[in-house]
Amino acid sequence: MATMPPAKRPSLIDVAREAGVSIATVSRVLNEQGPVRPETRALVLKTIARLHYTPDLQARALAGRDSNTIGMIISNIENPFFVDVYRSLEQEAHRLGREVLVANTGYDPERLAASVRIMLGRRVTGIAAIISEMEPSLLKELVQSGVPVVMYDVGGAGRNIVNVRVDYAAGMRETVELLYGMGHRHFAFVGHHTALSPLSVRWQAFTTAMEQLGSPVRHQVVTNADSLDGGYRAAHQLLDAGNRPTAIVCINDLMATGVLRGLRDRGIDVPGDISVTGFDNVPMSQYLAPQLTTVDVPRAEIGRIAAERLIQPKRARGQISDEILITPKLIVRESTGPAA
Repeated sequence: MATMPPAKRPSLIDVAREAGVSIATVSRVLNEQGPVRPETRALVLKTIARLHYTPDLQARALAGRDSNTIGMIISNIENPFFVDVYRSLEQEAHRLGREVLVANTGYDPERLAASVRIMLGRRVTGIAAIISEMEPSLLKELVQSGVPVVMYDVGGAGRNIVNVRVDYAAGMRETVELLYGMGHRHFAFVGHHTALSPLSVRWQAFTTAMEQLGSPVRHQVVTNADSLDGGYRAAHQLLDAGNRPTAIVCINDLMATGVLRGLRDRGIDVPGDISVTGFDNVPMSQYLAPQLTTVDVPRAEIGRIAAERLIQPKRARGQISDEILITPKLIVRESTGPAA
């Protein structure tokens, strides 16, 4: 019986032809070197994802051996939360003699898929996926690769996958109970990308906390970009709607910072008129005016755990479970007060 020849592995030339660009342009995108227009870079990354192209970028140099590099993929490099996790992971990686290759997805699943395949092509010894936009098919691909993977809030633990989760329900419950105890009965939730599973968890934790309160409360939800400007615009959305809340609970500190500025520009006193809370406790939260009440998520611990499990998986196994749940802590500062 005749056997089917193996499927041809897509080449650099195939990617260039499909994208309608030069081979040199594809190389610049892969190596992140040289000028490439943003729209061209996006097109090349989309083509890489569609063709399932995995460049063997170090095969000749490594001759089949693993590299001395671990990969880290994050959703938003503008958010200090991701930067703090990266800083901790990099510090631990350097201590253990490894380098870190970083990719930013901007919450784009296609960029995520391309980044994963590029890293696998570079023969990284492990991948830390600190992201929100994981696709089931890509998760399956990571499992089949056999490469150690640490995921934050997406997927589940498996043969080669460690999953780190935060108990958002506990953090949101503490936040809502604090505000409720101060007399607040009209809440708003400011979020972004609430259709993505990990981010919807924070929103769902908020709505669940609302439902568990002893007396009737009102709440509304607005979404915008995960940025300072997104928080700023969200504040204006709430005020322009004409149904002003007395407390705004933000999905993270980055958006909360924008909300504070948006309220100030509209002449709203915080916390005199409206209380505001964040989530993550990034460093800037304690330097704002007023200082931000927030929920502390230990980013340094997340980065350290990720590095240890990627670089020394056998040593760490047995000391740390493959499913790690982190309990956050409410930090009460100046941005919350009694309801007006």
